[in-house]
Amino acid sequence: MGVGTPGGDGWRGAGGSGKQSELVAALEPVTDRLLKRYKAAQEALKAAKAKQDETATKAAQDELDALLLFKRDMGAFLRLYTFLSQIFDYGNTDLEKRAIFYKRLLPLLEFGREREGIDLSKVLLTRHRLKNLGKRALPLNEGDAPMLPPITEAGSGSVQEKEKVYMAEVIEKLNDLFGADTSENDQLVYVNGVILGKLLESETLRKQASNNTKKQFASSPDLKNELETAIIDALDAHTSMSTKAINSAEVKRGILEILLEHSGLWEKLRDEPAA
Repeated sequence: MGVGTPGGDGWRGAGGSGKQSELVAALEPVTDRLLKRYKAAQEALKAAKAKQDETATKAAQDELDALLLFKRDMGAFLRLYTFLSQIFDYGNTDLEKRAIFYKRLLPLLEFGREREGIDLSKVLLTRHRLKNLGKRALPLNEGDAPMLPPITEAGSGSVQEKEKVYMAEVIEKLNDLFGADTSENDQLVYVNGVILGKLLESETLRKQASNNTKKQFASSPDLKNELETAIIDALDAHTSMSTKAINSAEVKRGILEILLEHSGLWEKLRDEPAA
């Protein structure tokens, strides 16, 4: 294509050869600016929460979300570009230059990893093993050839305004139902976790949902009966578990071990900005 491609200790640009130091020099100011913006937004968020300034808190959180979304969009662009470049020639050197730049920039952006889970960008494959699973028939000419679904929503990231609006509406409705006696998190866990989970276990409701519209399903008397049963079962189960936990040091130790080793209690507390 006559465009820039990574190569060894240096890189080759569209206009000829180039040195690694030139690429680093181009990356440094961008990396420095983005990292400083993220750190400044983190500090602004912490300060705004300490002052209980809702406007400043939202502005700082929006800045953090925008930076995280920008980083994820770069990754989405790079993955999609790499995949499609194996199929056809873009005929556009600017796209490949951008892909090269993003590929080198992404590992330098350390921010946001506390919210992305395990970072594997710097993991190298050192060994692998192949296992013979035998031969399998792949009849390619039998039946209709299924169409592959197109790639959609590339670069949409994880900052979804619709999801924020949805959760705000749910929390508002729950507050109207339960009042201020319980926390928003307790209300969400109770309704979206415990009650929903028990209703999903109902074979009767599953069949009715499959054979009726949402409006018809909502008017089903079985739905009201199953909801009441789920509420009673949840009360019985939680009362039983809470009673066992209160009266048993062993159960409390086991719960604490699960919270620390499997539920990420320590990590989540560290990642949550102080109020």
